Amino acid sequence: MDNDEPLEPETKDESDSVSAPQSSDETLYCEAEASVAAEKEKPAQESSETDLEIEDTEKFFTTGQKELYLEACKLVGVVPVSYFIRNMEESYVNLNHHGLGPNGTKAIAIALVSNTTVLTLELADNCIMQEGILSLVEMLQENYYLQEINISDNDLGLEGARILSEFLQNNTSSLFSLQLSGNNFKKESAELFCQALSNNYRIKSLDLSHNQFCDKAAINVGLQSLDLSWNHLYIRGVVALCNGLRSNVSLKKLDLSMNSFGNEGAAALGEVLRLNSYLTYLDLSSNNITNDGLSKISRALELNESLKVLKLFLNPISMDGAVLLILSIKRNPKSKMEDIDISNVLVSEQFVKILDGVCAIHPQLDVLYKSVQALSAKKTPFTWTNPVKLIQSYADQNKISILDFFRSLNPSGELMMPVGEFRKAMIQQNKVPINRYQVRELIKKLGEKTGMVDFSFLTMTRS
Repeated sequence: MDNDEPLEPETKDESDSVSAPQSSDETLYCEAEASVAAEKEKPAQESSETDLEIEDTEKFFTTGQKELYLEACKLVGVVPVSYFIRNMEESYVNLNHHGLGPNGTKAIAIALVSNTTVLTLELADNCIMQEGILSLVEMLQENYYLQEINISDNDLGLEGARILSEFLQNNTSSLFSLQLSGNNFKKESAELFCQALSNNYRIKSLDLSHNQFCDKAAINVGLQSLDLSWNHLYIRGVVALCNGLRSNVSLKKLDLSMNSFGNEGAAALGEVLRLNSYLTYLDLSSNNITNDGLSKISRALELNESLKVLKLFLNPISMDGAVLLILSIKRNPKSKMEDIDISNVLVSEQFVKILDGVCAIHPQLDVLYKSVQALSAKKTPFTWTNPVKLIQSYADQNKISILDFFRSLNPSGELMMPVGEFRKAMIQQNKVPINRYQVRELIKKLGEKTGMVDFSFLTMTRS
């Protein structure tokens, strides 16, 4: 059976065939109780906070959860989703694109009120609407285990924003990651989120991309990751955001790509980079930043000691601007910069020579650019020897495993390393002759994930 195959055709409302009296005043768990109570007598010692009827607590995570969900589906009049039944005891449940609708979402929420295993829930593109959001919010007020939820692409609009902002202001759940991309949130919604997040310290990661925010941007004291890409921030929105970022000490990752704020926005961000010593990742791709705006950012990078990743892809930057950028890293001995993306910029051999000098000072640095004008064939990066073969050859000659070689790069002896530290260690080691192009390829082969290089899989092939 296919993982996404429901017991019957995909989840849809069946109000014509199943009559389920509902009251907006009833909580989720009370609705779940309605039909179960007719068959079972409630144990005297059961908590009054949940009202869930489960006689055999030892079977709570087996038949109990399944029966609760099936009963909830009957109550709200929907067809159960077989994927959810099979995975409701897993830590990750992906129900994206299942056509749940508000009632299907309500049935899921009822089942999750007392669930202690699901930590991450994906509900993108399910047309859950206001009623579905209300159900999820009620569930989150009772469930203290769910940590991450994705309700992107559900066209929640202003009313959905009101419900969510009220929840965020009074959030006592364990939720720390919230994805709200593509929900048609506009200026009024932005104001609600700004107000709500000003009092919320629990949410650490927030995705508000692909909405229509203009001159407001949500940020709170505890937020560590914020995605505002594909909005309409323009200059006023970015300036407003920068005012909050100057004194922010928690945000580490910020995505502002596709907002068209131009050089004035870049100048405001440059001021932030001068003062902020916590931001490590900044995506400014496709914002109509020219060499003039880049010069403001470059001057800030001469002082910045925290930023590690800077993405400037699809901005109208010339090679002259790119040179200013990498020289700013050279002038900053305390720079932590690891990755710069200017992969639409055509550079020259002179640029590559300058970059070689910068990388000699900062071996952790890698810069992606489009190509090199008039680069001789013998110097083309694609002609370099496969780095894995070079390392394997060294390992064979010294009668060690590749794993032993990689482990020797890490002072702690662990099997995972931050990308920047790994790149620096590979460039500085003198056992295997290797250049930065080969190191880049090696990192790809090892499968970089979330800023880490993981070579633990080599334990299975160790000789």
